Order: sequence, then structure tokens, then C-alpha cells
Amino acid sequence: MQIQEVNSPKSKKAFLDVARVLYKNDKVWVCPIDNDINNVFDPNHNIYFTHGTAHRWVLTDDDGKLIGRIGAFINEKKTDFEGKRGGGLGFFECVNNKEAAAKLFDTAKAWLVKRKVDYILGPINFGENDMFWGLLVKGFTHPSYGMNYNPPYYEQLFLDYGFTVKVQQLTNSLNVKEGLDPRFVKVANYVVKKRKNITLKHLDATNFDAYADDFIQIYNKAWIGHENFTPIKKAYIRATFEKIKPIYEPKFIWFAYVDHKPASFVFCLPDVNQIFKRFNGKITLWNKFRFVLLKKRKVINRIRVIALGTAPEYQNMGLESVLTAKCFERALEAGHYTDGELSWVGDFNDKMLAIHKGLGAILDKVHITYELHL
Repeated sequence: MQIQEVNSPKSKKAFLDVARVLYKNDKVWVCPIDNDINNVFDPNHNIYFTHGTAHRWVLTDDDGKLIGRIGAFINEKKTDFEGKRGGGLGFFECVNNKEAAAKLFDTAKAWLVKRKVDYILGPINFGENDMFWGLLVKGFTHPSYGMNYNPPYYEQLFLDYGFTVKVQQLTNSLNVKEGLDPRFVKVANYVVKKRKNITLKHLDATNFDAYADDFIQIYNKAWIGHENFTPIKKAYIRATFEKIKPIYEPKFIWFAYVDHKPASFVFCLPDVNQIFKRFNGKITLWNKFRFVLLKKRKVINRIRVIALGTAPEYQNMGLESVLTAKCFERALEAGHYTDGELSWVGDFNDKMLAIHKGLGAILDKVHITYELHL
């Protein structure tokens, strides 16, 4: 086996092609968009390079056939926790071979050890956890956009190398056409009726900066107590919005204000992977035309709740219920959405899991973030 650094156009293409080779007979897999992966490793597109670095490798067998890949990252603003320095690895793909997996893990680990890490998290992304995060261990069905999909045997490859479970990320699903649990709707309606100082607004792209500021204010308050938290910046929000602009629907992104102060948000998107499945990772001019055509034909019937957050001083007011109900009202009005996905929630987040339960959602997928102590 030979491992090669990704440092040329040819090796960059090989890094992408590894997945196409390994999943060529998998009918469920949806090829991630090439540009989404390339941009993670491009300092011109990923703002995390302003305070971190990333590297990647491709593995071939003795005949030169692609059999694996891996990336490793250091985010200098998220490295220290309880006196220990952490690094990350991700974008792992590998044939079902323990030695091949060990070769990839050894290479990523050696690179991270040189940067003096005490532990490694994986598989994670060189960025926020809304995309390419966690190893799928339950629910090997259609993956929504940005959600990792992998063969079941990957779990054993991680465990055999010595990784242990850090956190489980739970994805729940519900039937949109059946509607939300009537008790949940009753609570949401009661909150709006009782609290006259609540204002609800959906995203207005013509006033994006104001909504971006509100999102940042809520997000940074809501997640400040989480491990390795780093305040989110407007540059990241703007880059994310530019990426989702062709696919978002304004009434799937809602904000709640209490006494006109930003209090809570919910961020939903149509599951564009139902269209991207046809593209094999390529966003060509022709595929852009096809995307617009297929979207108009309403081939997308799934929505995904990507993020839901409430500033601490406004928690326990039921705002999450109100905003989630607004999103699903819009889905029902549209008429062609049948399935909803609520992803992904850490197994430690009892409040959010209770909201999912109240909605009537059931467990659909489990991803795991592993850790390896050095």
C-alpha cells in the first residue's frame, strides 16, 4: 500500500474519486458535491484557515487502485479543553481492511502528533458541525445534504484502532403529512397567545445583515457553555448563506423576538440531496439547469431542521416549539413535502430531544463522534 499527500490537481481529483470508487455499487449513497469538499481544504473558501490548518492523503494498493483517503485538521481556536490540546480527522473512506484503515489513521495521527495534540476527534469537519460530522452507525438510509453516510463496517475499523465514543448525534424523523402532534401544536399556539411580547419573523434576504446579526447573537449565547466553543463570525454566516441561496426557502428559517430582542431561531432546508443524487458530485452548467427544473417539479419531498437555538434568558418559554411549528406549517402548505428530519442532536441535549419527542418524531439515524487519547 502507498499513501500520498494531496498536493496536486491529480491527487485532489483522486481524493474525490476514492468515494466514487468505493460506493459505485451502493444504491443509497449520494455523492457529496465536489466543490463542497474542495472548499473545506481551500484557504480561499474556508475561513477556518485564518486560525488553523488542514492536510489530506490518498491511499492506493500495490496496483495503484484507490482504496482510501483521510484528512486531518487543527483549529487553533478550538484546540484547548480542560488543559488538553485537541485535533481532528475526517473525510475518512476505506475498503474493508483493518491494515488499510490503520495506515490512514497512523498517517493522520502522526501529522497531528507533530502539532502536539493530546487527543483526536473524528470523523469531524474542518468547520462547524452542520456538515460532514460523525460516523453513521444506525439508519443506513438516504442521507440528507451535508450528513455523513458510510458502510456499517467503518464502525469496527474505528473501534479496532482504539477510538472510543465521545458523543452520539441523534437524528429523528416524522411524517409531515400526518401533521405535528396536536398537543405540540396546542402548546405552540398557547405560547403565542399568552405572550404578547413575542414577535415572529421569517428570513428576509433583502435585509440579510440584520438577520445575520440576530443569528450570531442568539447562537453565541446559546452555545457558549459547550466544549471548545468559539463565537461564530458574520463572515462564516455570509459564506453559508451564499452556499444555500439557491436552495433555501424564506419560510423555513424563522426568528423569535421577545420585546424586540433576538431570542430564538430555527433553520430548515429542503433536502436537496434528492436532486444531487443525480449529479455524481458535479455542479456543471447543465446540472444547474437540471436543478432548477427538478426543484420546480417539486421532486424534493423532505425537509431537514439543521439548527435550532435559543438564548439562555429566553429558554423554557416554548419558543422552539413555536418556530418549529411555523416551519412545518409552511411544509404542509407547500403540499409536496411528506417527510421531516430533525438532525442532529447530541445525546446530552435533553431539552432538544424532549422537543423532538413532543413533535412526535422517532429515532431514525445515529452518528458517533469518536475520540482517541494519545
